[in-house]
Amino acid sequence: MTYSSPRRPQFFYTTAPLPCPYVAGRVERKVVTEITGPDAEALHDRLSRAGFRRSHNIAYAPVCPSCNACVPIRIPVARFQPGRTLRRIRTRNVLVDGFEVPARATAEQYALFKRYQQARHGDGDMAAMSFYDYRAMIEDTPIDTVLVEFRDPEDELIGVCLTDRLGDGLSAVYSFFAPELAERSLGSFAILWLIDRCAALGLGYVYLGYWVADSRKMAYKARFRPSEVLTPGGWQELQYNLDGKPF
Repeated sequence: MTYSSPRRPQFFYTTAPLPCPYVAGRVERKVVTEITGPDAEALHDRLSRAGFRRSHNIAYAPVCPSCNACVPIRIPVARFQPGRTLRRIRTRNVLVDGFEVPARATAEQYALFKRYQQARHGDGDMAAMSFYDYRAMIEDTPIDTVLVEFRDPEDELIGVCLTDRLGDGLSAVYSFFAPELAERSLGSFAILWLIDRCAALGLGYVYLGYWVADSRKMAYKARFRPSEVLTPGGWQELQYNLDGKPF
């Protein structure tokens, strides 16, 4: 598969089948392409609007056989209205400050990353990542990428969000936080911070990756209302039934 640009063709490849990390018993396949060259920013913008995500210098999207559980989701910033739970999260973290810093790995970040992985995903591949692996995840980017560091009033680092800047918004690539502060919902607070940051910058959307209704660790994204999901007809507002459950 190729995408033709005025300068050079863009090649896309399909990965081999692997066990799905989100829904047990299903198989995952992805279509991937490299983000390189002078058109990297523009290409990444187009792919993000088409439902792709970035990892290092690769953009990918699910093309799983007999499954469409992974649905691209984004928040339209101008229409966002936090519900009661999100307002409580914002209040709970009112003394937490977020700071945009260059996408450079530090020992302080890595120590927090390791604590988070060991507590939340101890049996996953990321739990075994060395500092050099972590540095590659943070710094190996061909586009405009920043880190948002979240610090408490004592200046202790309690959360980090790797964030890509797009032409029409911000994309939350990966976040981690102090596991002992799980009750603070710092992951959701990071998204609220990105929404506020987008509004301040005059940008339209916060891209959250994939919403997976059948996955507990991915279903929370539908909490941010209104949200838009990518359908065959384009981006459309996510609908909810009378019980408040998305469909």
